[in-house]
Amino acid sequence: MKQLTFGYALTGSFCTFEKSLSAMQTLCEEGINVIPIMSFNAFSTDTRFGTAKDFCKRIEELCKNRIISTIADAEPIGPKKLLDLLIVSPCTGNTLGKLANGIFDTPATLAVKSHLRNERPVLIGVSSNDSLGASSKNIGTLLARKHIYFIPMKQDEPQGKPLSIVCDFERTYEAAICALLENQLQPILL
Repeated sequence: MKQLTFGYALTGSFCTFEKSLSAMQTLCEEGINVIPIMSFNAFSTDTRFGTAKDFCKRIEELCKNRIISTIADAEPIGPKKLLDLLIVSPCTGNTLGKLANGIFDTPATLAVKSHLRNERPVLIGVSSNDSLGASSKNIGTLLARKHIYFIPMKQDEPQGKPLSIVCDFERTYEAAICALLENQLQPILL
């Protein structure tokens, strides 16, 4: 059996980067070749959760692959059929909106466009404070699209942030295997 290659795109939900890296590590431990991809903001922004340089170093050491951080480097993903599956996790409300409306202006969004040209699966791990607000229509739009799947998700703090949803990062591997088989892991909403 050939080794699977997954793209793993991170967008700017910085508070979930540690959980995302843990999911990435699980994929690597399962023998999957993980190609990291980062949006411009995820790749270059220092936050209270850590510096961009430190996160990038950890990601490249974990995956043993260079991060795709430019549009030019993301473009060949489709033409060269580099990936079996592309994961976008954490996927912010901004990225959800871009994907739902055909805007491909970051390495992460262009990777999705390029990958989908081959009708290969994309797995989205939502992490957004407005998922049940402004971003809800974008989630609905993407749920209706072929070849797009979601990591199961739930409200992360219903009392303090009633519109916020975050995926269950621990179910990334399970959701990825389902997406490879063109199935949505159920239930989507936890």
